[in-house]
Amino acid sequence: EKIKNIYRKRRDLFVEGLRKLGWKVNMPLATFYLWIRIPGGKSSIEFTQYLLEECGIMVTPGVGFGPSGEGYIRIALTVNEEKLKEALNRLEKIRVK
Repeated sequence: EKIKNIYRKRRDLFVEGLRKLGWKVNMPLATFYLWIRIPGGKSSIEFTQYLLEECGIMVTPGVGFGPSGEGYIRIALTVNEEKLKEALNRLEKIRVK
């Protein structure tokens, strides 16, 4: 139960933070991964590279999990809350549409 609460808190923090930045994110029910639709029409690989170059954030391109993953990125919530807050601060540098 303690571990579930840790991941729930991380999930809530990151999803709400992304929403405040204009991202359209569904709240997952039970996982420590977020699958997020890519804003702006880039491929999942292009957007992954963009996040790394512009924000210093590494995520996984959805297409790496098969063709139905194209158009999405996967973010692992395995880092602590401070790192998640830092990632949100870095994401403020880009604007999503």
